[in-house]
Amino acid sequence: MFATASEMKNSFGQYLKHVTDESGEVIITKNNLRVARLVPYVSDIEKYYTVQENAVNYDYNKKTVSYEEFMEIYSKSNVRMEFLNGEIHIMSSPDIDHQDILGNLHVLFKEFFKGKKCKPFMAPFDVHFRKKDIKDPDVLQPDLIVLCDMENNVNERRRYTGTPTLTLEILSSSTRSRDMVYKLNTFMMSGVSEYWIVDTDYKRITIYTFVEFKIDKTEFFKMGEIAQSIVFEGLKVDIKSLFEDMSWQAL
Repeated sequence: MFATASEMKNSFGQYLKHVTDESGEVIITKNNLRVARLVPYVSDIEKYYTVQENAVNYDYNKKTVSYEEFMEIYSKSNVRMEFLNGEIHIMSSPDIDHQDILGNLHVLFKEFFKGKKCKPFMAPFDVHFRKKDIKDPDVLQPDLIVLCDMENNVNERRRYTGTPTLTLEILSSSTRSRDMVYKLNTFMMSGVSEYWIVDTDYKRITIYTFVEFKIDKTEFFKMGEIAQSIVFEGLKVDIKSLFEDMSWQAL
């Protein structure tokens, strides 16, 4: 629901009822620009999760909460979720295409980085991305990451607290826009050096590099070409081999 600043001032009770009784939200506009959002206050974890046969109530996906509230919710849940731009995103189970590609890439990355300082990890792996000039971090689980700063960034609970040098996401229909726009911005503003986007629909890989929190280079690689890392010299992926050697094609 949308309301102008004047409408909100004159009918605040009506909009408050919509938020509290109907679990809705109100986007407040001023001079045709979105300036604020009125949402339910979250203080009770049970508002978010109803335990029915150990299932999560997915109606609460994309709810707006604070970083502290998200961490409280997350600590009491076994469900995979991310916190991006102040919203919770429940993560669905990946399909066979996704997992086949991810497995192949992880093997390739593991072989490349064997014996080197940097080390690749695959999801699920929580990373708190601290964006420049933004107080609250985003908490994401990229499909694949390369860490080069583990020496001083693993806490007493064996949790990683640094910033990956490389992140990689495999697109799906439910995450395409989030991975290509919002996560791109998060990685760029957090000090990540390189971001790979793997598109199984169009069978291509896009590689972004970032310098001083801005996009420096963008490279596109399609079938018949070799995707090459800009940050890690020698790290290559044969696009044809990656997408043709998929177990699901034989099903």
